Amino acid sequence: MKFSQINPNLFSPALRGSDYGEAFLEESSALSIRYEDSKVEDIGSVIDLGVGLRHLKKAGNSIQTFQAVSQKFDPEESLRLKESLLGKGPQEAPVSFKGLEEFSHPFRINPKEVPLEDKINLLKSIDSSLRKNFKLIRQVSLSYGERERSIAILNSEGAFQVEKRVAVLLSINVIVEENGILQTGHEVIGGIKGYELLDDEIALRLAHAAAARAEAKLKAPKAKAGEMQVILSNSAGGTFIHEAIGHSLEVDHVQEGSSPAYIGKLSKVVAPETITVIDDPTLPFYRGSFYFDDEGHKSQPTVLVKNGVLADYLYDRVTAMKEGKKSNGHGRRESFHCRPIPRMSNLYIAPGPHDPKEILKGLKSGIFVTRMGGGQVNTATSEFVFEIDDAFWVENGEIKHRVRDANLMGIGPEILKSIDKVGWDIGWGIGTCGKDGQGVPVGDGQPTLHIPKILVGGSGDK
Repeated sequence: MKFSQINPNLFSPALRGSDYGEAFLEESSALSIRYEDSKVEDIGSVIDLGVGLRHLKKAGNSIQTFQAVSQKFDPEESLRLKESLLGKGPQEAPVSFKGLEEFSHPFRINPKEVPLEDKINLLKSIDSSLRKNFKLIRQVSLSYGERERSIAILNSEGAFQVEKRVAVLLSINVIVEENGILQTGHEVIGGIKGYELLDDEIALRLAHAAAARAEAKLKAPKAKAGEMQVILSNSAGGTFIHEAIGHSLEVDHVQEGSSPAYIGKLSKVVAPETITVIDDPTLPFYRGSFYFDDEGHKSQPTVLVKNGVLADYLYDRVTAMKEGKKSNGHGRRESFHCRPIPRMSNLYIAPGPHDPKEILKGLKSGIFVTRMGGGQVNTATSEFVFEIDDAFWVENGEIKHRVRDANLMGIGPEILKSIDKVGWDIGWGIGTCGKDGQGVPVGDGQPTLHIPKILVGGSGDK
């Protein structure tokens, strides 16, 4: 249905009776195709629609949340849900709505209009080309996904906002084998775009790059273990910043005391002067972008660290109410079934003053990381572990050879403070970030970074 045609006044009674009331309407459709072992393994198609009704009440220093879900876009049903949460109260003045705010992210080719057969043939052609051109292939796993999501937010403050997003994602994973040794290559492309995202044979080029990288790692020695200098290339993506500081600055962790490294640190130095960290959901077409967050706040760039000084946290409505302030627009939820919580969108370290080539030339001995894998962080201790997907051993500023089977370990705030060179370039990675059982799309970016000392896990010769 077209949410812009809804009469918001019909929902008004369901929004009264608390300090804040909200109806989150969603209609989404998604398609997924998994192609493995040169055949379609499964095809999934999901249509989901419904309303998440939420009321907030201030209770001393805490905020009480009352939430219910319905799969009907029926104002009367929403009223019944409210009464089940709060009971019947006296009739209150209707909400004075400010008028419709509507935004639709642009795209050229609606993936829904592309035949399923064409999408399967794309995956088939990638698989065939890989097996033809790379003789050590053991397995090719391809995943295609598309989603169209329309949301409407009506609340007791008079908001009536509608947003539509179309997104496409293609994940490529290649496993090669030689003499009993296995190595993987991975590439992913995605964003808030239509099927045009896969134009110009980009998917095939990425697939070949993944396979070539995997085969090259077969002949690479294992990485040495120990503390050493490390350069993270801009091509490594932003896994480091996402895990090392991003989650710790989602303010619910700070308020709960589970992110002690950044409690009471506003306006305090937490990084070198060359480090500025920004979360920006306004970037056009980026996977983590949105025009409104899932509580109706218009998106805006949020500077979290400015020239090394902690400037802000990521807030949703509840965490902002606890501090008597306004949310900065980072309340996100996986769907109408879920409650919004503070989340990252597109988090990145801003480009700095140093020439990336000179950063590499200045590395006497250490690892040059060109691609990061997955990672995880314990926000209570700030300890992180990141997989290294691709890296090279460097001596006296010259790349000597590729290394494999390595990871990075450290304490996020300490490593962040130690960075002494920040390149003027920037590169991006994408993913789906998990928190409290919810997954949301994100982007992560960083320039080339020099870390003077960090622990590298590996099993190569010392």
